[in-house]
Amino acid sequence: MKKDIHPETFKAKIRCHCGYEAELLTTKGVEIETEICSNCHPFYTGKQRFVDTAGRIDRFRKKYANFDGLKKVAK
Repeated sequence: MKKDIHPETFKAKIRCHCGYEAELLTTKGVEIETEICSNCHPFYTGKQRFVDTAGRIDRFRKKYANFDGLKKVAK
């Protein structure tokens, strides 16, 4: 193997907003925060939960509140 081509790795503490913490080897840095992890993600837990970071759902509903589908396009 060639010398000095491998990235520097850190033993990082990963923190999720749900409270889960883990220590992993990573190249990203020493402390990493995430919004969703395997303990709180609906795919892994089987529970539906809306994760609305920055009001995306509300903006979508407001933008398309008066949209009647193809009726307006056909006119």
